[in-house]
Amino acid sequence: MVLTKRPVHIPDVRADPDYEWGAIHFRTLLSVPVLVEDDLVGVIGAVRDEHHPFVDSEIDVLATFADQSAIAIANSKLFETVERQRAELARFLSPEVAALVSSEDGAALLAGHRAHISVLFLDLRGFTAFTRDAEPEEVIEVLGEYHAAAGELIGEYGGTVEHFAGDGIMVFFNDPVPLPQHELRAARLACAMRERIAELSAAWDRRGYRLGFGAGLDVGHATLGRIGFEGRYDYAALGTVANLASRLSDEAKPGQIVVSQRALAALDKHVEAEPLPELRLKGFERPVNAWSLQRVVDA
Repeated sequence: MVLTKRPVHIPDVRADPDYEWGAIHFRTLLSVPVLVEDDLVGVIGAVRDEHHPFVDSEIDVLATFADQSAIAIANSKLFETVERQRAELARFLSPEVAALVSSEDGAALLAGHRAHISVLFLDLRGFTAFTRDAEPEEVIEVLGEYHAAAGELIGEYGGTVEHFAGDGIMVFFNDPVPLPQHELRAARLACAMRERIAELSAAWDRRGYRLGFGAGLDVGHATLGRIGFEGRYDYAALGTVANLASRLSDEAKPGQIVVSQRALAALDKHVEAEPLPELRLKGFERPVNAWSLQRVVDA
């Protein structure tokens, strides 16, 4: 059966001179192959203790069952492949974007759309000087600890990572998965990251690394979709909201979270913040009003 990939029927194994299995406890044998794209992946066998050959209709039933089994096995392997690819994709994209790419609605969203989002930029103060003085292995170790902390908290608060750029991380909320109170989620993430980096900084200080944390937050409409070229695409948010969040992050002092006037208005009474002097930011003609976020108020 392996050689021919066709059913083999032996009406009486005791009378078959080519059958040399050894001790025989049955008389009639039927084996049918389970084939997936002409590859033998299994065998279905049936035996009878007495000499009672199988009729054509019985052989056809078993062959049909083998064909159905082959389809089930092929579908199972295909499902495993898709899940493995989805898992691999999630290693390089945020889980939300990985799920979007493999969904029926993904094509339309990836092509480009408008959405109201919260954009949060996170980075480390003093990182540039640190990279000049530290060994590459030390830089990689610190980045690993920083990214691990960020990845855990970003997932907890439902953010979507747009990109990593060294110590800079851009996260947005409310796309591709709609989120209630996405502005508050972004503020809570920023505060949680500040606390976590303060813990890491204590260990970094003992190793001679002087690093702090800064963040910028803005809220507004953006165009989101796929950018890049064949073989290398990113899911990005483009617009003033992303630019302003990045510039506010640049202005943040160690331990400071700088939020825009739009973000503060959206957060309303959920936060405590202190006003900052007007900021003159690159790319913005007029001075920008901003606040230093102190904490989120449980309300």
